[in-house]
Amino acid sequence: MSSTLFTITSAFSLSITGLMLHRTHFLSALLCLEGMMLAMFIAISTLSVQMNTGSSLSLPMFLLTLSACEASTGLALMVATTRTHGTDHLKNLNLLKC
Repeated sequence: MSSTLFTITSAFSLSITGLMLHRTHFLSALLCLEGMMLAMFIAISTLSVQMNTGSSLSLPMFLLTLSACEASTGLALMVATTRTHGTDHLKNLNLLKC
């Protein structure tokens, strides 16, 4: 396993582990999701550079665009829940009350 692949895999695994273990705040969950998207972006960018094909170069930009949309939607949801519930703790959110 190359060092680049090991680094990308460990970054993705650490982001998933952080998402599973540190679910107290909405912001920490969003940061873990962003870490996962960043690891996927770097993996796809590295793969498209190694393949040397012109058609695969648009895929990392598409993923980066989706990541930016996900970040803005997540921050908007965090602001909305903070205004309605008074906190960003995930344990206070209940789907039955919303």
